[in-house]
Amino acid sequence: MTAIDVPPVPSSPAVAIAPVRVHLWRRLMRRPLGIVSAAFLALVAVIAVLGPVIAPQDPNYADIRSVLAGPSAAHILGTDGSGRDVLSRLLSATQTSIAAALIAVVVAIVLGVVSGLIAGYYQGWFNAAATWVTELNMALPGIVVLLAARAVLGPSVWISMFIFGILLAPAFFRLVYAAVTAVRGELYVDAARVSGLSDSRIIGRHVLAVVRAPIIIQAAIIAGIAIAIQSGLEFLGLGDVNVPTWGSMLTDGFKNIYKAPVLMIWPSLAIALTCIALTLLANVMRDELERTVTVRRKRRRAVTTATGSVAAVTTSVGTSGGEPITDLDELPVIEGAGVTIHREDARSKTSAKLLTVRDLTVGYDQPDGSHIEVVHGVSLDVRKGEVHGLIGESGSGKTQTAFAVLGLLPRGGRVTGGSISFDGTELADESDRVYGAMRGKRIGYIPQEPMSNLDPSFTIGSQLVEPLRKTLGMSKKDATDRALHLLDRVGIPQPKRTFDAYPFEVSGGMAQRVLIAGAVSTDPDLIIADEPTTALDVTVQAEVLELLRDLQAERHMAMLLVTHNFGVVADLCDRVTVMQNGLFVEQGPVRAIFNDARHPYTQALLDAILDEGPARPALSSKEVGA
Repeated sequence: MTAIDVPPVPSSPAVAIAPVRVHLWRRLMRRPLGIVSAAFLALVAVIAVLGPVIAPQDPNYADIRSVLAGPSAAHILGTDGSGRDVLSRLLSATQTSIAAALIAVVVAIVLGVVSGLIAGYYQGWFNAAATWVTELNMALPGIVVLLAARAVLGPSVWISMFIFGILLAPAFFRLVYAAVTAVRGELYVDAARVSGLSDSRIIGRHVLAVVRAPIIIQAAIIAGIAIAIQSGLEFLGLGDVNVPTWGSMLTDGFKNIYKAPVLMIWPSLAIALTCIALTLLANVMRDELERTVTVRRKRRRAVTTATGSVAAVTTSVGTSGGEPITDLDELPVIEGAGVTIHREDARSKTSAKLLTVRDLTVGYDQPDGSHIEVVHGVSLDVRKGEVHGLIGESGSGKTQTAFAVLGLLPRGGRVTGGSISFDGTELADESDRVYGAMRGKRIGYIPQEPMSNLDPSFTIGSQLVEPLRKTLGMSKKDATDRALHLLDRVGIPQPKRTFDAYPFEVSGGMAQRVLIAGAVSTDPDLIIADEPTTALDVTVQAEVLELLRDLQAERHMAMLLVTHNFGVVADLCDRVTVMQNGLFVEQGPVRAIFNDARHPYTQALLDAILDEGPARPALSSKEVGA
């Protein structure tokens, strides 16, 4: 165990980032535009609900003795060209106009957003069909369709707005589809699947969260368009004359524009101000939804990180012959023509096989109809309580093999042959439902890029608690307690603070510890670790490796460790498989591989390990000048 002492830091201002989870509406109320817009729309909503009730007269009652009468005690805003009370019609028209616009918006959102989410996430035949329908819909002239519908179905504002909502659905479909297509390949979506979450929960929580801000601003725009189109149709006289709307009031005002121009003001103001308020409020909401934390400045007397103050850093790197090793790549393993590992004998293994892979082939279908095979008939066994290393250079097929076991091959990839048996259950030919029952509960996954595997839209705590509640059926309190305990167990100094933090508020090493905590939270039988230390610096790598070693021994889990580093294999693994160009070229116990490597590729990998030879001499003055 080695310790690196950090010298004391003089007092200086430091930035402490802490999540300030204020309710969205409270944040909106801090913005002047949000206050004014929300207040006006709230007033419109109240009038829409209570308008017919509080109207002083029947909006359709015509008094021929009061045609185009000016404002008075009996008619506060005067009367129209038929002698009807303008205030009563304005109040009642608000309900009709707003309700009709809401019908169009709701229909467009339901059809566009749902189809966009499904098509973008699953792709396949539904994507092709939905895209074809969307393009056909966009090719239709909207006004012509509405006029034809009126001729066939009658002058109903409700039917017109329902049809108009269908015509507006492509706006949401294209927006959502583009966003989902961009995010569906993110690593945190794969991490959610590995945690055991269903597709519907992933779409509803992680994917939909990415598109909610664009949906809100688009809904405001569509609502304004719906109000304008509905008013335009009524203005052209294509609506029901017995139903008061803002558009029908505009028609009456336009007919009498020279006699009573004031009649044009009230419906025009209602339409314009409502559309403006919708747009302004949507912009404010978008800004607040995309800003999830507030940065507060505090004074600290020490180096402050997102997880607490650090006075010293202690690293544990492993042992070789009882002595500390400071660099895993510099293990003293090469002696003459052979290789010797200065470590204790490999951990004892049980004979029970947990994972059995036989003749596994993985391939990808190409657009031209051809097929590329990337894994060529490989076989391996992982026993209970064993750490099995899968090593090879980048592109050798290690991750493809691991993803085949997880059922997380990228789009287009599939298992084309062989079998994958996990504790007696065949996985290679099973559906996602069977994989879903295994992932997260019995098979855990630790990825190599910690920051990309945590959803930046949610706190770390929520991403740890959700799989526990979904997979193990725990209550929110029990899941929270367990998550906090795991954060403490993986060596995070202030578990509660990290629990409440967002992923971008912690370091890469802390994020990797969070992912390890999530992977072991459900006590899985097998952990698949895909180069879990690649993205970390050497000191943090050593800490994470020691943590993995301790957790594996403590919980007696099997582990399939994908790596390109023989130092990691020497420190953690019981058995090792060497992979090259999609094939396994050598397998066996770690000691046997290190001491008596037979395949030239394995020997080349071992020869790449830094030995204890003399250091490179210092550069000469000529070399420095060059």
